[in-house]
Amino acid sequence: MFTDTEPQIKQATTHEIPDILSIAKATWEPTYREILTKAQIDYMYDEIYTPAALEKQMHELGHVFLVLYNAEAAVGYASYSPKNGGHEVYKLHKLYIHPDHQGHNYGRQLIVAVEKDVRQQGAKVLELNVNRYNPAIRFYERCGYQQARAEDIPIGEFWMNDFVMRKELR
Repeated sequence: MFTDTEPQIKQATTHEIPDILSIAKATWEPTYREILTKAQIDYMYDEIYTPAALEKQMHELGHVFLVLYNAEAAVGYASYSPKNGGHEVYKLHKLYIHPDHQGHNYGRQLIVAVEKDVRQQGAKVLELNVNRYNPAIRFYERCGYQQARAEDIPIGEFWMNDFVMRKELR
């Protein structure tokens, strides 16, 4: 199916939910343990990463998931959708690379694939939210994203304290 040398990105269906969950389980806690409480990490994970929640994101909320495979192993994923029902601004909801596979340019490959897909849909801007203390901010800046504003979003009894980052697509 895939070669050892060239990672492949494919659009996910419900069949890839186990791959997405496997990566999420490996990345979620290490990504957030220094910036969120354990209770908030667990709450958010349980809200976002159940098979039913992912199916809802795919089928009801219109999120497109891309999964990156290297040597037939899923090593990363991203998801995106149009923002506010339009087609000029899209939102990148998720981008995660399994910790064992970080540092191999997979994140950049996924974000480039998302940008290409949304451009083909007529997008002029891609936005994302990132926790204000997440070191991934530097990754997004290297990919051409700029901080547009700060945003505090309630989730259950917790708050997500984020920056909204934007990139004008050409």
